[in-house]
Amino acid sequence: MRIAVLNRVFSRSGGGAESYAVALVEQLAPRHEVHVFSQESNQPVCGVHYHRVLCLGRKPRWLNQLVFAFDSWRQTRSGFDVVHSHENTWHGQVQTIHVRPLRLNLLAGRSGWRRWLRWVNVCLSPRLLTYVWLEGARFRASCVVASSESLRDECEQAYPACRGAVAVITPGTRMGPASLSRAQAREQLGLPAQARLILFVANDYARKGLDALLQALAHLAPDVELLVVGNPRTVPQYRQLAERLGLAARVHFAGVVNDLASAYGAADCLAHPTLEDSYAMVVLEAMAHGLPVVVSGPAHCGIARELSDGAQALLLPDPKDAAALAARIDAVLRDAELAARLREHGLVFARQHSWEEAALQYDALYSQAASINS
Repeated sequence: MRIAVLNRVFSRSGGGAESYAVALVEQLAPRHEVHVFSQESNQPVCGVHYHRVLCLGRKPRWLNQLVFAFDSWRQTRSGFDVVHSHENTWHGQVQTIHVRPLRLNLLAGRSGWRRWLRWVNVCLSPRLLTYVWLEGARFRASCVVASSESLRDECEQAYPACRGAVAVITPGTRMGPASLSRAQAREQLGLPAQARLILFVANDYARKGLDALLQALAHLAPDVELLVVGNPRTVPQYRQLAERLGLAARVHFAGVVNDLASAYGAADCLAHPTLEDSYAMVVLEAMAHGLPVVVSGPAHCGIARELSDGAQALLLPDPKDAAALAARIDAVLRDAELAARLREHGLVFARQHSWEEAALQYDALYSQAASINS
């Protein structure tokens, strides 16, 4: 099939949605003719046709989203069996939703005049009006996919007409032996050889819980250190927070790490006290690399709905509770038997989630969408 994939930033370092799109295209490329339409890309997948989509500037974001939608529509309106969008666009027979619907955030818990007033606010804001219109158009596609069960529930709550029609295709991961030993991984990243090391991976440090994690680190033994990986945009403010907490020497900000295998290989555990995450691919990847995981519970993180506390991971009811977070991390670092159990069950869980299986599910949706389109 000739498939168009729409993703504004087609790069593994872009975030969870972007990594999802890249990993899926890797699986699809050997058996389909795949064309990627993006505004930014480091062209991470060989054998794929890359096309540049017009970008007038990243800000304002709502205007850039509109420009992307129009220009990607212009370039893909003919010549493809299927258009698969990972973005807010009105076109694309297959639409993969990666984040909580804006409509839910805007209208949840509001009724009567409060709901009416919120709609007035939307109509008076070009930004909100654009996002709401584009999002609503996505849910009229032939095939709508949510990246987790919890996100599907939120989609159906926001758009009741889609109830029972939203498919769920969760992210996958790759299994394989570590390419570097722990000592080599730490040397490569400039990390201390003997410290007990917590790993935190995110682009949005605040939303993924770095504030609570730094506070938790202050409760842990002096030989416990933290490696922070991801977009360095907010590093200065978090470096200041670490200094105020007396943790400057124990927190290592690595910025973007292109090969996360080295970060996983260097760490003793992963902490992901996210405030909101549709799935959390980083948790699955950490498990695939044999790391014990401490992660927010189902109310805050999609993958946690598939996990049992004390089996595949340690779950946090309240990700803002720094003392509870510190206690769980300390348990993983001190109790070798617990860490081994989490590692063993985590590896089993990761093996059950492959990108190959995800791609096969998309193949079925592409056939369905193409038959509707023909």
